[in-house]
Amino acid sequence: MRGFFGLAGLLIALVIVGVLVKKQLAATQQAIPALQLPAVQGAAGPDAAPAATARQQSRQIEQQYKQAIEGAMQKARPVPDDN
Repeated sequence: MRGFFGLAGLLIALVIVGVLVKKQLAATQQAIPALQLPAVQGAAGPDAAPAATARQQSRQIEQQYKQAIEGAMQKARPVPDDN
């Protein structure tokens, strides 16, 4: 009889922990808003195809970043006078 109560207590504790974990996971999951693409010039209505996919936009941002870095590296630094 003692073993039965021990097993029942263990199962009840397991159910309580499971419910608490489920509530905690549900509280941490938030809806992530969809990426809002800029409107295409000349596009007709909301059913128009987006101008670029997220991958194309990320590549464009990457290219702009690389160009900015290269431009900064190309600027001539002033040469100090040793005289």
